[in-house]
Amino acid sequence: MTGEYGLKRHFNGDAARLIGGKIRDFHPTFDVDGYATEVERRIPGKELKDRVLVLAEGLRSRLPEDYVESVKILLAILGDELAEGEGMFNVSWYLMPVARFVEEWGLDHPEVSLDALAEITKRHTAEYAVRPYVERHYELTMARMADWARDPSHNLRRAASEGIRPRLPWARTLTRFVKDPQPVLEILEPLRSDPSEYVRKSVANNLNDIAKDSPDIALATVLRWSQESRTPETAWIVKHALRTLVKQGNPEALAIVGVTGGEHIRVSSLRLSPRELTLGDSTTLRFEIENTDRRRHTVAVDYVVHHVRKNGQSIPKVFKLTTLDLAPGERRTVEKAHPVREVSTRRYYPGEHLVDIQVNGQILATDRFDLRL
Repeated sequence: MTGEYGLKRHFNGDAARLIGGKIRDFHPTFDVDGYATEVERRIPGKELKDRVLVLAEGLRSRLPEDYVESVKILLAILGDELAEGEGMFNVSWYLMPVARFVEEWGLDHPEVSLDALAEITKRHTAEYAVRPYVERHYELTMARMADWARDPSHNLRRAASEGIRPRLPWARTLTRFVKDPQPVLEILEPLRSDPSEYVRKSVANNLNDIAKDSPDIALATVLRWSQESRTPETAWIVKHALRTLVKQGNPEALAIVGVTGGEHIRVSSLRLSPRELTLGDSTTLRFEIENTDRRRHTVAVDYVVHHVRKNGQSIPKVFKLTTLDLAPGERRTVEKAHPVREVSTRRYYPGEHLVDIQVNGQILATDRFDLRL
């Protein structure tokens, strides 16, 4: 169950019956059938976040008026903590309205609500719900994030990073951290060699967010981490944190991840096949890449699809292709199939789509495909 569309179709009357049935075990007067009927009536035409809000509003109108009592009931249905590798949107997706409940109605009870989010995030996620608390109860919430970052639970450590990402997808931008990411970096400091891949991914994504607005600060941070924490875990975070700057050809980022020699690389014989596509098809990129230098070079190879928009203009999207270690004079053939299908963050429109091959941030070849809808 990935992407906004895959998630949203699950939030319906059946989800209300699932959640309501669990609640009734602890709150016998809960009206499960009325809850499901209301949800079914209100969700048509709504996208994911609005559907989740409908379910949360149905909970608010049927649980005790006292917020603290309602939260106690909701915490009783959470179940076991997620183990490493268990997907929050697969195993415990139905808890999204529970987190939304705390997000919408708990701001007047920050201590109780942050305690609740700590339990929720062990079974689902608090990354969206915690953001209003950052804005309204800054000192208290950031102190909790610092505690979570040192907690034995990998889910809490991950939430400490994910909840304060400046530009978290599907969430409101935390503009205070866009302007000054230093408080975020202080939370991330104890996570720079975290043993959990789940946590490391969040730390890398957080740093990648910071790099988009404050590249010098992000570069200084990962360089220091690389020098002070020579662990595989830190190296993994650094590599993934710099992916946007690497795609942009930032010289410092390229040097930190060990990518060199872009001026000695040649790309030839680029061809897309087929060139005429309809939505749902794939096209295969095929090209030759050569190191013309007398020294070995490691290069980052990406490709850029210039997606045609509704107004006829285009927006480039960089896709990671591969990292190659090329011996002196070595030539290789590279192939990559690119599917042309809609996802939650992108719609396709007909027209000619340019495709660039980019090495160490520099465009070295271009071809195109024509999309017909």
